[in-house]
Amino acid sequence: MTITVYFFGSLVDITGQSKKDLNSFSDTDALNLMLQNEYPALIATKYFIAVNQQMIKANHELNNGDIVALMPPFSGG
Repeated sequence: MTITVYFFGSLVDITGQSKKDLNSFSDTDALNLMLQNEYPALIATKYFIAVNQQMIKANHELNNGDIVALMPPFSGG
């Protein structure tokens, strides 16, 4: 199972990349934990998670081919 994770804004600076392909994550909690272990600065950073262009507020099951986006808070004007 492969998922694609996109990083936006300040998260690109933290991870050093805007896109990462990953394997074998059953849900967003497991993915988030792995990313925070790999990039400890994420722990102290506020960000939103979207799966297939839908913002999520709780753990979400991941499937092969899913696209996950990590985005810092944003404001409109």
